[in-house]
Amino acid sequence: MHRIAIIADIHANLFALQAVAADIDDAGVDEVIVAGDLVGRGPQGSAVVHRVQQLGWPALRGNHEDYLLSFCHDDIPDAWRHTEQWAASRWMADELDGDAIAYIDDLPFSRKSKLDPEIEVFHGSPNSHSEGIGDWTPTRRLKAHLRAIDGSILVCAHTHRPLKYEGELGTVVNVGSVGLPFNGDWRAQYALLEGAPSNWEISFRQVPYPRERLLEYYETSGFLTEGEVTAKLLYREVEHARPFLVPFLKWADITDHPPTSKSLPAFLKVYDPAESMIEFLDRISPDHPRSRR
Repeated sequence: MHRIAIIADIHANLFALQAVAADIDDAGVDEVIVAGDLVGRGPQGSAVVHRVQQLGWPALRGNHEDYLLSFCHDDIPDAWRHTEQWAASRWMADELDGDAIAYIDDLPFSRKSKLDPEIEVFHGSPNSHSEGIGDWTPTRRLKAHLRAIDGSILVCAHTHRPLKYEGELGTVVNVGSVGLPFNGDWRAQYALLEGAPSNWEISFRQVPYPRERLLEYYETSGFLTEGEVTAKLLYREVEHARPFLVPFLKWADITDHPPTSKSLPAFLKVYDPAESMIEFLDRISPDHPRSRR
């Protein structure tokens, strides 16, 4: 019997990555694939990249690799160089060292498992690393994604929420997030496939890690202060294991509030992290066009 671990969305959280690495070692895993977003949304980007390199785990590119590379290569709109909304991205890009930048610059869009080429891994979907597949994705869309790959098992991430779909065309697995889960469970999460080609059992694992040490590092590294409103929202995402940043930006846009720290108290008065994005948008603006992350 073989074991394949697929992890994703570490988001510059070395403490969670170290806990998952230990769990993977204890499980006797034969292959590990990192499905993108090693960096971004957290303060330990370089350390996470170097640890993945040390472990020898093949990785692929997520949307947050692209975001930070655009800052590193100075390929950004002028406003992003000075507005508060992008302060955290500037901080995270500056934190990446040259070796880390070179590594993520070379990451591919997708990978196939070496143990079973029927397993194809993407960050978001076969179309884009920014397209999330979740329990809201219509079955017809899941089938379209499965038709778009050569294999029969599509593994993805990006939404920070685990998912397993099994249909006549194959299986879709969303592995959840190691460093920043959004399903209300703060533990580091990933997917484990056990068995052999054409006969894989899929399970989701949840691994405790010293979350308080990450939150302390937000402060001691300067990220919480220098990253301004975005870092404050990301801190709350770690605390609650729920999204705060994207709902805040949508709320600011709908209500014409500036996306700055001054608007944060007003947002926190109306936001319930247990609500779905659709429920939140319905409540604050019933006429607003519906959208999903």
